[in-house]
Amino acid sequence: MDPLGVASTEVDSGHSRRATKGMTDRSAPGRQAREASRDSAVRRSSVSHGAATVADATLDEDATGPIPLRLLPENSEIAENGHLRIGGCDVIDLAREYGTPLFIYDEAHLRSRCQDAVSAFGRGTAYAGKAFLCSAMARLAILEGLDIDVCSLGELETVFRAFRNDAPVDLAQRIVMHGNNKSDEELTEARRKGVGRIVVDSFDELDRLERLHRDDGEAPRVLLRVTPGVQPETHKFISTGQVDSKFGFGISGGVATEAVRRAASSTSVELIGIHCHIGSQLLDIDKMLEALDAVAEFAAPLFGSGGIADGCLEEMSIGGGLGVAYVESQSAPTIAAWGKTLNARWDVLKERYGLGARLVAEPGRAIAAQAAITVYEVGSIKRVPSGPTYVAVDGGFSDNLRPMLYGGNYTAFMPARATAPRPDEVSLVGRYCESGDVIVPSAQVPNELTVGDFVATPVTGAYGYSMGAPYHRVGRPAVVFAANGDARRVIRREKVKDMLALDVL
Repeated sequence: MDPLGVASTEVDSGHSRRATKGMTDRSAPGRQAREASRDSAVRRSSVSHGAATVADATLDEDATGPIPLRLLPENSEIAENGHLRIGGCDVIDLAREYGTPLFIYDEAHLRSRCQDAVSAFGRGTAYAGKAFLCSAMARLAILEGLDIDVCSLGELETVFRAFRNDAPVDLAQRIVMHGNNKSDEELTEARRKGVGRIVVDSFDELDRLERLHRDDGEAPRVLLRVTPGVQPETHKFISTGQVDSKFGFGISGGVATEAVRRAASSTSVELIGIHCHIGSQLLDIDKMLEALDAVAEFAAPLFGSGGIADGCLEEMSIGGGLGVAYVESQSAPTIAAWGKTLNARWDVLKERYGLGARLVAEPGRAIAAQAAITVYEVGSIKRVPSGPTYVAVDGGFSDNLRPMLYGGNYTAFMPARATAPRPDEVSLVGRYCESGDVIVPSAQVPNELTVGDFVATPVTGAYGYSMGAPYHRVGRPAVVFAANGDARRVIRREKVKDMLALDVL
């Protein structure tokens, strides 16, 4: 227990997989041995940090052994021929049918994580669409009970396109509009469509909303994004809660207080809550608890009885940020543990400060990341004497910018030999004319890897496709959802003609 009486969380270092007839890697003894080994590794590596229990990146899992099943989508199986199956579909067959690079999502995994989020935080919890969004994903999230947060007109229209003929009556109300520099067009369209909440990020945005209100009289429901001055342990490019963040109204110096005063007294908006997101890929929940403490202390005199915004705090959003395990040495809290820990703390804070708001969250990575793998085809192999062996594949910048942008770590394996040891170290690189186009700098792979083989990277379901770009005018990959032995294409491969269609002569 921590000083506020909040219990420690569990660590998500693995998940159950169903035994399947004909799958040689699914025997009960083998499965029990793997689970015992995994649990032992987690027990030895877990350390308690106050209210959260996390793994300290020392899981004693051999990186040269077979790809750990815990890094693969939940409904993954190894067939008798050694091929990986996801959602009952042979990964090699899918790569041959749809081409590579190819994102393969376990649809049931996505649904399960959406359900976990709803169970953990309840109504108002939103899927962070920026992690991965297409019409099929928007539809899935909404139908599984989540709201969706969007950051652009394109993301907003994607949600509505997902329900062209059978939209729920409350679809617009289940959309949260984000962005630190929303345009007039985006705000106008969000208000016209009746989105449920707009998260206001600046005084300039309040100015725009007041100007638009004078034209049409619309007063949207808003949350104010505040910056608590909490620095999480993550890369600086995805840290957002510190004092000098580009996002939100800073609590220090009275800026956030002035924003509350202005919004609460304005007729152009209806203030209903506070939003706080301190960063992404957080493996330790403690900093989120610290942020929650800071926001509750800030909100109490303003939103409590007799405050300038008395009665305006319906919703307290802690944002997203929950991390996932990308490589063998990492583990992360489950969505359930995350929700249990934050809700327990919020219950204590509500009672202490007399606040009535419900706590909601916006998970994205925790829902989508581990649900997918990316499959590539090896095109060339270069062995440098006394240096690295470069294995070049047909992807890179176009499908996964994270390693180049902020050093995102990944591992690799061969889906045709999913149980094979991985003794050989190579540098898995992309096809683009940049020395920095490196997907996995030190990838362990099976021996005898050759040109024409398929190589895959797991945990690529979040911020892979969504951050991709057609560099060199190479189109972005196709995306398929696999479930119950069937695969459906949810995004087709981008073709040259798609890009040429934008040219004007």
